[in-house]
Amino acid sequence: MKEFSGKTAIVTGGASGVGKCLVEVFAKQGMNVVIADIQQDAIDLAVTELSGKDLKVVGIQADVTSLDSMANLADKAEQIFGNIHVLCNNAGIGLKESGKDFWEHTLNSWRWAFEVNSLGIVNGCQAILPKMLAHGEEGHVVNTSSGNGGLSSLPNSPIYAASKAAATSMSEVLHYQLDRMNSPIHAHVLFPGPHLVNTNLLDAARNRPEDLLDGDEGEGYKSFAELSEATGLAFDLTEPEEVAEFCFECMKKDQFWMIPESDKQDARIRERAQSMLSRTNPSPPEL
Repeated sequence: MKEFSGKTAIVTGGASGVGKCLVEVFAKQGMNVVIADIQQDAIDLAVTELSGKDLKVVGIQADVTSLDSMANLADKAEQIFGNIHVLCNNAGIGLKESGKDFWEHTLNSWRWAFEVNSLGIVNGCQAILPKMLAHGEEGHVVNTSSGNGGLSSLPNSPIYAASKAAATSMSEVLHYQLDRMNSPIHAHVLFPGPHLVNTNLLDAARNRPEDLLDGDEGEGYKSFAELSEATGLAFDLTEPEEVAEFCFECMKKDQFWMIPESDKQDARIRERAQSMLSRTNPSPPEL
């Protein structure tokens, strides 16, 4: 899509982090943008801030783990702005996984991560993509994955990595199917980075449903910046604004693999592919 002004975008997880920055980037291009998020208070704050910059945004509370909620989001967005042209399935959560081995994590933790990070994409596409296909105009579906799992898996986060591997696979299949039908809708998979992204992803437990709580979630760092400062580790951080700008540039080029330039990340991809081709046992990637 070359002309974005006047078109409509929906961004899930749009009230904070990368999602909020995507909303702002799109709105600055003259787009009508729907901030979809599970937190109404965060939506209200984001709408107030961005509307104060004369950007055309509205907020609609939505739960990506519920198909009915996403269908309601799609209907309300159409009622307000008309045809939908861009869908960013961006909502995601992280868990406090590093202190446990693969077999020690509860099924509740697995279910919650997959319901948001993986099935959230399914629900978004089922509720909104048919409407985009029906109007026949050019558009984009961007699914947010992660270098962790989506490209190679870190050994200290089995649940998160697996859920993001699923996000990458689903995006790839969606691309094939849309391409096969010569659809004007383009699929993309976004890998925020190239470094840890300075968001509140680590504070996601604030939205964990009561029926999926185990009682041992404990306290953790609320952002990667806080983690870096507290541990004294020299983490390089990528700001969410950088991710949003990179995503938009890739959209303009209809680029499916939204992978930022990074020697370290490229090396991980090569090492994993070479391990597969040579049938050798994989080695865990370094942070």
